[in-house]
Amino acid sequence: MSKGTMLLASERRSIVGLAGLYATRMLGLFMVLPVLALNADHLAGATPLLVGLALGVYGLTQALLQIPFGVLSDRIGRKPVIAGGLLLFMIGSVVAAQADSIEMMILGRSLQGSGAVAAAIMALLADQTREQVRTAAMATIGLSIGVAFGVAMVLGPLVTTHFGLSGVFWLTALLALLGMLVLWKLVPPAPRRRGHRDVGMNRGQLASIIGRADLWRMDASIFSLHLILMAIFTAVPFRLVDAGIVEARHGLVYLGVMGLSFVAMVPLVIIAEKRRKMKLMCLGAISTIVLSLLGLGLASTHLVVLLAWLFAFFTAFNLLEATLPSMISKLAPAGAKGTAMGIYSTSQFLGAFLGGVMGGFLSDRSGLSAVFLGAAIVGLAWWLVMLGMRAPRHLSSEVVVLSDEQQDTPLDTLMERFAAVTGVEDVMVVPEERLAYLKVDRAQLDKEALARLTGSN
Repeated sequence: MSKGTMLLASERRSIVGLAGLYATRMLGLFMVLPVLALNADHLAGATPLLVGLALGVYGLTQALLQIPFGVLSDRIGRKPVIAGGLLLFMIGSVVAAQADSIEMMILGRSLQGSGAVAAAIMALLADQTREQVRTAAMATIGLSIGVAFGVAMVLGPLVTTHFGLSGVFWLTALLALLGMLVLWKLVPPAPRRRGHRDVGMNRGQLASIIGRADLWRMDASIFSLHLILMAIFTAVPFRLVDAGIVEARHGLVYLGVMGLSFVAMVPLVIIAEKRRKMKLMCLGAISTIVLSLLGLGLASTHLVVLLAWLFAFFTAFNLLEATLPSMISKLAPAGAKGTAMGIYSTSQFLGAFLGGVMGGFLSDRSGLSAVFLGAAIVGLAWWLVMLGMRAPRHLSSEVVVLSDEQQDTPLDTLMERFAAVTGVEDVMVVPEERLAYLKVDRAQLDKEALARLTGSN
C-alpha cells in the first residue's frame, strides 16, 4: 500500500464507525424478514396482504425521504440529520414492539423506514476521507450491508424463539440507541467541505442519468432483485415449516444456506470482475433466480430439494447484490456516480415496498406457490430487459484536486489536457469545487502522464 493510500487514524475511526452504524441499522430492518409472516397471527386484523405491506412498507418511506434527508444534511450538517434519522428508526421500532394490530405494525415499520439516512451517512464518509482512499471506504460500507443481511437472517429467528416478535423490535431499538452513541463518540466531527458529485445527488444531472438505457437497466435490476426478495419472504418461512423445520431451527437453516452461498459466490465475483464477464454472470444469476423460484413454487415438503433451491437463490442473490453496484459505478458518467447511485438506491427501496405488497396479495389470493411463480415471472421479464445490455467497460472513477495553476487554466484547455492522457475515457471539470472527475481504464492508464498533469509526481 502506498503512503497516499494508507488510512489516517481519523479515517479509520470514521470508516469503522460509519460502517458499523450502517450495518446495525440495516440489521434492524432485515431481522424481521424471516419471522414476521410466521408470527403475525397475534396481530388483530392481520391478513397475508397486510403482512406483506408491513414487510415492505419501510421501502416506501425510505424511497420518499432519502433525497430530502440528504439535502437537509447539506444545510444543517451530517450528524444532526443522522441522529434524527436514528431517533425516528428507534421510535418506529418501539411502536412495532408494542403493536397489537397489523395497522400499528405497519405504522411502526413506516417510521423505521422514515429514518432514511443512507445518503447522509455516505456523504459524511466522503467528508471524512481523502480522494485516494474513498473508494475503499465506500466498499467497506457495501460489505457491511452484506454481512448485516446474513447475520439478520440467523439472528431474527433466534431472537423470536426466545423473546417473541416484539423482542426483535426491542433489540432493533437498542441497536439504534447504540448507533447514536457510535455516531457521537467514535465518528470524528465532519470538516467543512464542498459537495462531492460522486457521492451526493445532483438534481441538475437527473434527466441525463434517467435517460440512459444502460443505467436504467441497473435501476430495473436492483428494483427487481429486492422486489423478489421481499415477495418470497411472505412464503419461505411457511415452506420451511411445511418441510418439518420448527421455527426455532429456522436460524440454523439460514445460517447454513447463507454461509454456503457466500462461499459459492466468491469465485463467481472473481470471474465477473477479473475476467470481465459481468454481463454473462448477471444473466446467469438472473436465470438461476428464475429457476430457483420455479423450484420453490413446486418444492412442496421435500426438505433436501427445498434447501437446494434456497441455496441456488441466495448464491445468485448475493452475486448480484455484490456486482450491481460495481456495474453502475463503471457505467455512470464522470462526476455523476452520486446521482446514479441515488436513483439506484431509490429503485431498490421501491422494489422492496412493492415486493412485500405483491407477495402478500398473491399469498392471500392464490396461496404460497403463486408467490414464487409470480416472482419468477418478474425475474423472466428482468432477464429479457437485461438481454439487450452491452457488457460494461471496466472503467474506474478518479477524483483529482485542481491546483491553483489549473484553476486559472481555461476550462476547455484543462479538459483537453485530461482527455489527452492515455486511459482517460471521460472527464468532468468543476472549477467551483476545485475538482476534476475522471473515468479511467486502469489497464491502459498512463499514470506518469496523469501525475505530471496533476503535479503529484
